[in-house]
Amino acid sequence: MLPISKKIATLEESQTQAFAARARKMRSEGIDVVSLTAGEPDFPTPQLIKDAAIRAINDDFTKYTSNQGIPELLHAITHKFQNDNNLKFDTSQILVSCGAKHSVYNALQALCDKGDEVIVPAPYWVSYPEMVKLVDASPVIVQTSEENHFKMTPAQLRRAITKKTKAFILCSPSNPTGAVYTPEEIFQLAEVVAKTGIYVVSDEIYEKIIYDGFQHVSIGSFEPIRDQVVTVNGVSKVFSMTGWRIGYMGARKDIVQAAEKIQSQMTSNASSISQKAALAALTNDLSGEVQAMVREFDRRRKYLLAEMNKVKGLKYIYPRGSFTLFVNIKPFLRAKLNAHPILTSDDVVNYFLNEHNVAMVPGSSFGAPHWMRLSYACSMEDLQKATRRLTNGFAELARG
Repeated sequence: MLPISKKIATLEESQTQAFAARARKMRSEGIDVVSLTAGEPDFPTPQLIKDAAIRAINDDFTKYTSNQGIPELLHAITHKFQNDNNLKFDTSQILVSCGAKHSVYNALQALCDKGDEVIVPAPYWVSYPEMVKLVDASPVIVQTSEENHFKMTPAQLRRAITKKTKAFILCSPSNPTGAVYTPEEIFQLAEVVAKTGIYVVSDEIYEKIIYDGFQHVSIGSFEPIRDQVVTVNGVSKVFSMTGWRIGYMGARKDIVQAAEKIQSQMTSNASSISQKAALAALTNDLSGEVQAMVREFDRRRKYLLAEMNKVKGLKYIYPRGSFTLFVNIKPFLRAKLNAHPILTSDDVVNYFLNEHNVAMVPGSSFGAPHWMRLSYACSMEDLQKATRRLTNGFAELARG
């Protein structure tokens, strides 16, 4: 039998999906598992958005649309970029895709050739390096420091750039760490980008899930590098629309045209019904619903931090955005516990899942082998149950 593609054979599976699937399977078997795996708000999609989708169905808006996206949604996205991000695009510079992940992939495919390098700060979202590999470029992983909340510094970016560098992937607020770059930090990175001519793929999907008075700034809003930035966003997180699969990019016209050509051969247009729902999300005032969701995330965040502060020896990155907590588990690694080795973050995550029925994602998936990620995008009831189990589990690990 002929072998499958070598490229796909070496591709890593998404561990966020894998551990979430394990948790679902255990639940289906009657096991009381609390899942802190998924980057998915547990809030319902606002009714106004659902109503727009129902109208689209009843109006038979169920056919193919323009590959780029329906005109009214393209206009709405340009207004959103202008009002929220100080990014000036016309509709020819927008592409609607099947989620922000799809938009990132389209951007990389449009920008990269075989042999190009793409700089990826670690810890990174699990899919970034794998998407770079899929477009036949090479991910250059730059290890950032815990002391700097795992944010890339201008010096690190300069050192990582070579003649082969095509792009740099930036994610703020960050998944997995929850770190948020300050306006000054964004400006300093933009200066390096301006001097070197590389592209930036800026993933801003968590832009409105931000705390403590921090301010999100789009790197593409710095005029000298405006044409070097692909800004990616979507409706999944802020409007609790993960399953609707709508993301979008804004970029220089030729980049968008290239990405649109790729999409035309891969998926064609995003769902017609979901586009109508996204249009409702972007053209109605849902600020009250969004602010209420962020306040609840903030309440959960503060509760989780207070509980984790009670665990002796536990350290974490203080999250200023998103809904994830990145925890350092190195002090809890042990040669053996109950005859099982606890040597890596994968071991610790498996231990918590198998022994304490809490599902999380190992830091190895994010390029940080001594860390693990907890999502607090779950109910407060589940979070309280999870923290009790985590406290007991860490105590057991500490005793060895």
